[in-house]
Amino acid sequence: MGRPKEFDEELAVDSAMRAFWAAGYEATSTTDLCAITGLGRSSIYNTFVSKQDLFDKALRRYMAVKDATTAELLDGPRPVREKVRTLFDQVIDADPGDPLGCLVVNSLVELAPRDRRTANLLRRNQDKRFELVSAALAEAHRAGELPADRDPDELAHFVLATISGLQVSARGGADRAVLRAIANAALSVF
Repeated sequence: MGRPKEFDEELAVDSAMRAFWAAGYEATSTTDLCAITGLGRSSIYNTFVSKQDLFDKALRRYMAVKDATTAELLDGPRPVREKVRTLFDQVIDADPGDPLGCLVVNSLVELAPRDRRTANLLRRNQDKRFELVSAALAEAHRAGELPADRDPDELAHFVLATISGLQVSARGGADRAVLRAIANAALSVF
């Protein structure tokens, strides 16, 4: 019988998630993962099989947390313009303890062009986020919160592209004033 695990797997995945989020997949070495999780190389490979497997778990964790927050926000009773502003504010006023940008957006740029498995996972997540935003905008459209000539699906793509743009700008060093200006310009569509 194998020795029981002496560590919290969830905590290890969360720690790895932050490492991948901060540095990217390629720049995060197994040595880095050992240091940040407090695990030895053999524990990482015995538990997660590979760096790719640990990354997949970390990415899925990140997406689940972010998607749950987005779903809760969009399901609330506030006007849709306020909901969209809050989505933008989550980027602009991100927790200063979090890495800059977004693990999903970073992974889309770094891995999706050459890693089909990760690309498919990210595409499914993009589709899910699109459905969440599009449904909220469609409901707002039916309620008269949006002009009749505005297509909820087109607006959903625009909102998601703006969020990604804000995240890339933040990671690139844009300050809060610049991010706020981008968000305000995008909100003028509403």
